[in-house]
Amino acid sequence: MERAYKTILGPVEAEVEVKKSRFLCLLAPVGTEEEAAAILEETRKRHHGARHNCYAFRLAGGQGLERYSDDGEPAQTAGLPMLDVLRGQGLENVLAVVTRYFGGTLLGTGGLVRAYTDAVKEALESAKVCTREWYAVLRLEVDYSLSGKMEYAFHQEGVHVEATDYSDRVAYTLHVRAARAEGFLSDMVQLTSGQLEAERLKEGYGWETEGKVVLA
Repeated sequence: MERAYKTILGPVEAEVEVKKSRFLCLLAPVGTEEEAAAILEETRKRHHGARHNCYAFRLAGGQGLERYSDDGEPAQTAGLPMLDVLRGQGLENVLAVVTRYFGGTLLGTGGLVRAYTDAVKEALESAKVCTREWYAVLRLEVDYSLSGKMEYAFHQEGVHVEATDYSDRVAYTLHVRAARAEGFLSDMVQLTSGQLEAERLKEGYGWETEGKVVLA
């Protein structure tokens, strides 16, 4: 079973300017090192006239991977401070790229650390952050006489009902945190005295938004 992790929902960009040097930050969700490399290469092509394209990324799960690069800036003044922002926010499966257009004034090591840190923080201000958790999608079918009892149990459990189908019986499609799925099914069997048909349709990562779960 996969563990939960915090990430961003989509790419965002931001810019900070320090003594006429421009620092353009791109934050993007990534799932693999190869995906991060592809976005980095695309960014380098888009900003081919820039002096530096520094980056940092963290990958979740079994990969447990962290990478960063100062891309020609003094050691540990760019990539590592960027990585520290991602670590500090607990973000994983996120790539940060900061492109620097030199403004003619040297900033010193402290100034560079602040600039690269601030660029990532500025981008995070507009990022939509979510916690992705491992969900099981269940289909439960019961007689109409048990539907009220079932729906009350769903509410008490905080289970997300994706769909309800009414035919000869009532069928519910539910999103349940996978770690709770077996216990939840056992409770539902007991609640209905075994008068329940249950099917585990699939599992996958998802996140809560506006009272529902989105799997992706």
